[in-house]
Amino acid sequence: MEALDDHIPASTRAHAAREAISTARSAVQSGAGRYSFEEIVTLAESHAAALGRTLLKPVINATGVLIHTNLGRAPLGKAQLDAVVTVASGYSNLEYDLTEGQRGSRYSHATTLLKTLTGAESALVVNNNAGAVMLVLGALCGGREVVISRGELVEIGGEFRIPDVISASGARLVEVGTTNRTRVADYRNAVSDQTAAFVKVHPANFRIQGFTASVEAKDLARLARSLDLPLIYDLGSGLLAAPGAPDWVRGEPPVITALTDGADLVTFSCDKLLGGPQAGVIAGRSDLIVKISRHPLLRALRVDKLALAALEATLIVYLEGDASALPLWNMALTSPIELEDRARRIIASVTKRLGRVDLKMESVASKSVFGGGSLPGTELSSRAISIGDAGRSTAEIERSLRHGEPAVVARIENDMVLLDLRTVAREQDAALEAALSAILAG
Repeated sequence: MEALDDHIPASTRAHAAREAISTARSAVQSGAGRYSFEEIVTLAESHAAALGRTLLKPVINATGVLIHTNLGRAPLGKAQLDAVVTVASGYSNLEYDLTEGQRGSRYSHATTLLKTLTGAESALVVNNNAGAVMLVLGALCGGREVVISRGELVEIGGEFRIPDVISASGARLVEVGTTNRTRVADYRNAVSDQTAAFVKVHPANFRIQGFTASVEAKDLARLARSLDLPLIYDLGSGLLAAPGAPDWVRGEPPVITALTDGADLVTFSCDKLLGGPQAGVIAGRSDLIVKISRHPLLRALRVDKLALAALEATLIVYLEGDASALPLWNMALTSPIELEDRARRIIASVTKRLGRVDLKMESVASKSVFGGGSLPGTELSSRAISIGDAGRSTAEIERSLRHGEPAVVARIENDMVLLDLRTVAREQDAALEAALSAILAG
């Protein structure tokens, strides 16, 4: 029997019942057979559960992918959620200047915090990083050429590609260099009276190794200044600071470094590595930010008050110097030893509760990844609970977990269901135990 979510509306349940009755009626009319009353009820519950799964709901992410695009990307912590609730539960000064008593700008709220954290002259927040890139190009380069290395014409996910974003902005793409090697001279030789800017894109979701060469941001910035052209640097991931500076982030350019190296504008995501809500930031020269803020596309890309509230809370956490208070970094920095202890406790609890000798559950080594198009190739040592059941296939167990209440999203490796605990919050352990116990009871 399907697990029914208590929050499924009565109208949805009624619709499921009508669907079940219609199915039973069609079976009788076609001569396929009759449904018993109990079978119709079971079918209705199955329909209702399926409809319930289409509603937005929390799930337990046991995949080991920290920034899971399909599961809502970076989770938010208490400070971030409190800020959202406070702003959402009443009116706010979203577009009202309390000092002057007149209309203000929604884009000014996070500016001071971003300037302090990045060293930028000014900043602007929009709904995501792809939007930030498109807005910058549309406002500064529309109808003119932008020069970019062929090795940086990346696809950022969902089949959205940098060449397509450039085209949609109204700018014209000029490719230089080759896929694996681009030099300063390539940029210089491509400049014409139609050139509006140099664009550099950090390959945040892939790596090219071997016979390669690329132009460092500081060298490209030097050339851009000599030609009186702006350098636009799309970082993708918004790394401000990493607690303890773990080795696996040292190849990722921090926002402040990109600006210090001479980029006139940088764009980055507010969830990837930053650990905040989904939004995009444009930071850099104030004169360029002013021009961008006057572009009509900004209206279509504007960020809402809930994302702004969560972002402000995120930035304040960084200013207070403890980024490990953010769920993303807390999960990333949890030691495998602690994950092992949690895995053993959950296994012991479920095993004791069920008393099944044919059930195989054990703690195994696992590898977690950041995901979300960030830190490609980086794997974090983790621990997972592996599940084997002689009475059911791994596919059946995985499906039952997804269809449970709460839903648990796992992965299958080597014909075993794995629950990677790095992406399961500590406070979800009890819910995970309950879900496992319900699914594996018989």
